[in-house]
Amino acid sequence: MLESPQSFVVREECQKAASQNGFRRILGEERGWAAFGSTTAKGTVYLAAIGPSGPWLLALDHLGIIRELSVPEADISGPGRARFFFDTLGALYAALHRTYELGVSLPDAPLQEFERRVADLPRTTEVERLVVQRIGQDVFRDRLMDYWQGRCPLTGISDPALLRASHIIPWADCESDAERLDVHNGLLLSALWDAAFDRALVTFDDEGRPEFSAGLSEAARAELRWHTPISLTDEHRRRLVRHRQRVRASH
Repeated sequence: MLESPQSFVVREECQKAASQNGFRRILGEERGWAAFGSTTAKGTVYLAAIGPSGPWLLALDHLGIIRELSVPEADISGPGRARFFFDTLGALYAALHRTYELGVSLPDAPLQEFERRVADLPRTTEVERLVVQRIGQDVFRDRLMDYWQGRCPLTGISDPALLRASHIIPWADCESDAERLDVHNGLLLSALWDAAFDRALVTFDDEGRPEFSAGLSEAARAELRWHTPISLTDEHRRRLVRHRQRVRASH
């Protein structure tokens, strides 16, 4: 049974966990579940506990986050669309941290951030349009850094200076700003992989494994080292179909 209402210790631990992971808006408590929001991340999080030492529970209402959180759902009733169970505060913190990363990066959070930042900017001249585009690209990179947890999923490289925001469907070919800024239209790749991907010398199959163009030399293939396939969603896979067509057309 949940502790309801929450004791002082549970309430303080829930508030601390939420606040330290980006959910600083206290929205109240109902039936033992304390609700929290964020001014930057999508969705509401709900926290509860069985007792002052745990176990701890997390409930979420954002379907996109639930699909990509990679945590098994718990068969527990409560608020939101899914609930999760954690034996330790450390595990709860890790899940909340990932929840925040997804909340600021999944559609349509990047688009809303971009529109807010450029709302009052002119777009009459080419220079002005380039300024707006640069802001969009900066937003896209920042949100990809959140989504991919600051590292290239192929190589594990986490040095920001060596990471690139790689569009699957190129910026100029996107039909809308929503498509340009959708994190499912991007991969966070190390610089060498980004160069090969951007020039359609390498692409990825539906399992996230590299497929090399026939035009790529053996020496270059040897330098494009990788450790694990990229974890892809169906939205990534849908866009990669077009990218694979580019690679095959370049043969």
